Amino acid sequence: MDRAYWLAWSQVRGIGSVMIKRVYQAFGSMSEAWNAAPSDLQAIEGIGGQTLESIRQAQREVEPLSLLAVHEHSNLNFWTPSDREYPQLLWEIPDPPPLLYYQGHLRQWHERNTVAIVGTRRATPYGRRWTKKLVTALAERGFTVISGMADGIDGEAHRACLDVGGQTIAVVGTGVDRIYPHKHKSLYDQIVNTGLVVSEYPQGTPPDKNHFPARNRIIAGLSRVTLVMEAPMSSGALITAYQANEYGRDVYALPNSLDVSEAKGCLKLLGKGAQAILGVDELLEALGMLPNLDAPKLEFDTSTLPQLQQKVLQAIGYGDAMGLDGIVEQVQAPSGEVMAALTHLEIMGAIASCAGMRYQRC
Repeated sequence: MDRAYWLAWSQVRGIGSVMIKRVYQAFGSMSEAWNAAPSDLQAIEGIGGQTLESIRQAQREVEPLSLLAVHEHSNLNFWTPSDREYPQLLWEIPDPPPLLYYQGHLRQWHERNTVAIVGTRRATPYGRRWTKKLVTALAERGFTVISGMADGIDGEAHRACLDVGGQTIAVVGTGVDRIYPHKHKSLYDQIVNTGLVVSEYPQGTPPDKNHFPARNRIIAGLSRVTLVMEAPMSSGALITAYQANEYGRDVYALPNSLDVSEAKGCLKLLGKGAQAILGVDELLEALGMLPNLDAPKLEFDTSTLPQLQQKVLQAIGYGDAMGLDGIVEQVQAPSGEVMAALTHLEIMGAIASCAGMRYQRC
């Protein structure tokens, strides 16, 4: 069970989410990486002598399956990149969380139609009004609204979405069982009842100011597009916007007057190339032109492919996405050769990669 090894790797001191993804990409399996030779681990960029010693210490002290059993006792609901439910968009970023805890009833959503709505805690009436207008229009058209359940713009976005029966996801910087700010208890209950609260922190984790900047990357990573409604120059919403831009996602900002301090961050974003929100219809038109993740691929003659690639395609089939380990087991070939075949097939458009090194036939 690879999820046990995702958990084990997340416990290694000095190993962050960027490094964990590199480890996975190097081996294609976290269990294989856990049992890898030190020389193979040191071949990974960023793993030096001190980090290697931390890994070796964890390997001596941690038994992954036992650790998982204990962890699940307090944290029943969480996904790792090896789980089918782990969001594909989040896996695409350089530093996806190795564990994503969740609470709520929303298990699947259309990832192409995910929009982050972020902004200042000290929202003006103008910012609140336009947040409600835009979120209402987006939710009614099937977009999933993602925000951070904070005061101000975040709370307004979640409420507007819930008011029209839309899907909303709150990304928090605490455990998913902790309500912060506490005055949002009613909002939290509504989100959990129909939507989802997610976090990279286990249950019981209290608020910590250092958690919230890291939380913002998850908001950006889960979303195809980020809308910044209002933000002063020192707003955390700007962090989310910059991260979204680094991830290659679209960023929009709501214009406002130069005299409004809560708008200066948005004006800065517009000056750096963010797209302006010019109205409801204009935004909906722009979002309708986002790249379609579900676009059909061109068909081609598979009989001309090398034998191994044909076997890989047959193993994957047209059903649910299949993990690398299962493909290797079916085709009875070395994992390195199978990964090379998968890469070639993906470039050709015959397959698509999903979160957790899983593959699906196009």
